[in-house]
Amino acid sequence: MAWYDSAVFYHIYPLGLCGCKKENTGEAEYHFDILKEWAQHIAKMNFTAIYIGPLFESVGHGYETTDYKKVDIRLGSNHDFKEYVQYCHELGLHVIVDGVFNHVGREFFAFRDVKEKREASAYCNWFCNLNFSGNNEYNDGFCYENWGGYNLLVKLNQQNPQVQEYLFDVIRFWVSEFDIDGIRLDAADVLDFGFMKAMRQVANDVKEDFWLMGEVIHGDYSRWVNDEMLHSVTNYELHKGLYSGHNDHNYFEIAHSIKRLNDICRGRRLYTFVDNHDVARIASKLQNKAHLPLVTILLYTVYGIPSVYYGSEFGIEGKKERYSDDSLRPALQLADYKNAATENPCTRLITALGKIRQQTKALSLGDYKELLLTNRQYAFSRDPNGTSVVVTVNNDENPAQIHVAAGNGGAYVGALSGMKVPVEQGQINVTLQPNSGEIWIPEEGGAEEPEHTPIEPVKFKAVKVEVAMPVTEPENVQTKDLRPESSGQAAKVTAPEHKIEVPTNKAYEEMTIEELQQAILDKMAKNGPITDQMRRDVYHNSLINWVKSFR
Repeated sequence: MAWYDSAVFYHIYPLGLCGCKKENTGEAEYHFDILKEWAQHIAKMNFTAIYIGPLFESVGHGYETTDYKKVDIRLGSNHDFKEYVQYCHELGLHVIVDGVFNHVGREFFAFRDVKEKREASAYCNWFCNLNFSGNNEYNDGFCYENWGGYNLLVKLNQQNPQVQEYLFDVIRFWVSEFDIDGIRLDAADVLDFGFMKAMRQVANDVKEDFWLMGEVIHGDYSRWVNDEMLHSVTNYELHKGLYSGHNDHNYFEIAHSIKRLNDICRGRRLYTFVDNHDVARIASKLQNKAHLPLVTILLYTVYGIPSVYYGSEFGIEGKKERYSDDSLRPALQLADYKNAATENPCTRLITALGKIRQQTKALSLGDYKELLLTNRQYAFSRDPNGTSVVVTVNNDENPAQIHVAAGNGGAYVGALSGMKVPVEQGQINVTLQPNSGEIWIPEEGGAEEPEHTPIEPVKFKAVKVEVAMPVTEPENVQTKDLRPESSGQAAKVTAPEHKIEVPTNKAYEEMTIEELQQAILDKMAKNGPITDQMRRDVYHNSLINWVKSFR
């Protein structure tokens, strides 16, 4: 069994957690001492692995890479990160990082060469669909394929052997230099399949049990998860079911997704999560906060590789904003949660579940079998070699009595409550309290010492974290243009005080400048959140580039 088959991940977005500057000005910051303190916290909560990223040098949110072999200067140095990985390994934590291989930032060396030399650049074939007859909002005098409609993110040509070898060398570098244990592939759902197959060969050679996990939103996950490509992908289908299945009192949705995905992925484990750096916090998505313990129990016990996003162990809230993801990626101080291990029921539950999962191999290795399913009650077993661990949950406001199949003879112990129930005629008969769940382990052959941590879901309250957010429609914002053609002086961005409503049937030729600007933003918003940089491009930089185009 590889290490990742039984891993429990803690997910960190470091630029947010550490409160780094939103734009990379070249000024060094040092945060790995803080991240080491978080590693101690992570180990104490019984996690076994850390997914931390993005880390590559970039200009903003981290996914517009400028240097693949340099840790972002806003976090620290390469030496700092090397020490950090070694420290995590000493704590028993594996470390994986983001591999942003689908696209690069505009300051990536090869793209700078194209901007300078145009058709004469040796790197023209490194990028997709370069067209020197077109133009863009940067006034490059050419256009190109991007990711998600954002020209800030230039799409790499992954079918180019030179690009492939460059990126494979990056993987070898991060293993040899930092000893990382795997890579999470950003935007894997749009990566070239041939590229990923070749990458799997590199992963097999570079380090024993080196793990490849891909970000995939929709589709047949088995297209990516197989012996030729990736070991795992993000389980967005179950992520949706875990919160909507509780909001709608519909355990059928959750059970259907689990069965369907187990069938098509043929026993391969998917990366299971309830929130991350791109989606709202689970505490904000649940209509009834008393359901949070149930969602968390399922996260740790269904077939898959569970992951908790930083801060969610404290039950913090965070909603996706129209123009910013800052509320999903807040700066946090461990000192603000120093008593969480004893006083925060969410923290206590996650700590207990981590220990139970480490001690109960069935939760990592056992086959999944549905035992009982109604809208409001759900039970299943995890069964390796005939030793069944039974999981039961009740999302109703009233107690529920259930009878489910179990092993023959003996008794089962509730790993969270310590309650003991006998096995009678091959069944256990249990009463589930309102909005509660339990993991039932055979008295012999299960967890060594079940954690006695009574769940108090009714008393649980999510914690609101105050995040300094940009004004929805910025007015007179001072910012620095990071592109090389910038003069380096502060740029003044003036946006309308209120959102302009653009008639859907109005021709572009008849629109005012303000309406055209709003129409551009509306189109960009269809591809994802609008960032401050994108608004600057529309309201200010496009006009500057237009002025510069005149002789």
